[in-house]
Amino acid sequence: MSIFPPYNRAFTLVAALLVHFSSLSPVLAGEVILTISGTSPSDGSQINATYDLAALQALPKTSFTTATMWTEGPQAFEGVLLKDILDANGIDKGTISATAINDYAIDIPVSDAVVGGPIIAYALNGAPMSVREKGPLWIVYPYDQNMDYQSEVVFSRSIWQLNRITIQQ
Repeated sequence: MSIFPPYNRAFTLVAALLVHFSSLSPVLAGEVILTISGTSPSDGSQINATYDLAALQALPKTSFTTATMWTEGPQAFEGVLLKDILDANGIDKGTISATAINDYAIDIPVSDAVVGGPIIAYALNGAPMSVREKGPLWIVYPYDQNMDYQSEVVFSRSIWQLNRITIQQ
């Protein structure tokens, strides 16, 4: 005999299923998934930008296929060049502190943000990424296209579940 009434067990089951499935689903339309803040190293102005998925998708899109140490075989990533999003916010020097949903943070020099360099990926193999799949955003470098990207330093900058960028001078 259970010490919990049947409705408590049902409530617990429903709550567990909601948590489980919320980690599998993509972000909702209009939901802010990336915040960029800080002080512009160029002119001292305040930066405070927010992006939902549609706003990121409205920026120039780029894609590449690369293998990662966190996935099986080559994967197709689609997103916006880190350079393009920094340019859109007037950031051309300094350091970005990239932070994930779980508060893991890593510093990335703005000099990494080049054409042919890392992207803020919002799709993996043509589909939005759930939190469980390292999404909704993941900074990914084209590891297979440049041997310089195959280093522990770069791998540590490949932050998944990215949700905020803070600009540092």
